[in-house]
Amino acid sequence: MMNKKEESGSKSSFGKKSFGRGRKRERPEFEQKIIDIARVTRVVKGGKRFSFRIVIVIGDRKGRVGVGVSKGPDMKAATEKAYADAKKNIITLSFKGNTIPYNVYKKLGSSKILLKPAAKGHGIVAGGAVRTIVSLAGIKDISGKMLGAKSKLNNARATIDVLKQFSVKKTREISLELEKQEKAKKEEIKTKEIKETKEVKEVKENKEVEKK
Repeated sequence: MMNKKEESGSKSSFGKKSFGRGRKRERPEFEQKIIDIARVTRVVKGGKRFSFRIVIVIGDRKGRVGVGVSKGPDMKAATEKAYADAKKNIITLSFKGNTIPYNVYKKLGSSKILLKPAAKGHGIVAGGAVRTIVSLAGIKDISGKMLGAKSKLNNARATIDVLKQFSVKKTREISLELEKQEKAKKEEIKTKEIKETKEVKEVKENKEVEKK
């Protein structure tokens, strides 16, 4: 015969196993944060229609970040649409380290954003939408200021435009432009050398004709 304690222990262990304790939750691809919620009303023939407008920021803290905005009849529908919109507008940053390489200023409408690099351990000294976007992008040391309007959507879009200067696409465009400039310089040098050689030949030929 088993003791009462042994019986109770066996039952508890059996119960723990039955609930699948070892399962792990899958992490989502991007972290998300809602930075603005607005209630929108539209007047129609039958009366007023109410909906929600949500501005959301998503990022993986490894250089990818995006901003989305959408409307919906309820909060759940609006957040899902805004998340999908943010996923379409994601940018990938290409710089190394925990900060940006140089100062950047951007004006978008009435919003003005200024971002400055910071030393290691400085942290994020910024507020509002700038802080959210920068932290979800994976930047750990930076200083930022919002100098214009207080609209969260405009400030978020302006911050994304600022960070686009450090995106992979932008760096590729810059590298291609530099390559084109280098090629153009080499061609100019070649054409100058060819012209100089021709002029030297002409001068020599003229001298030989004069001697004769």
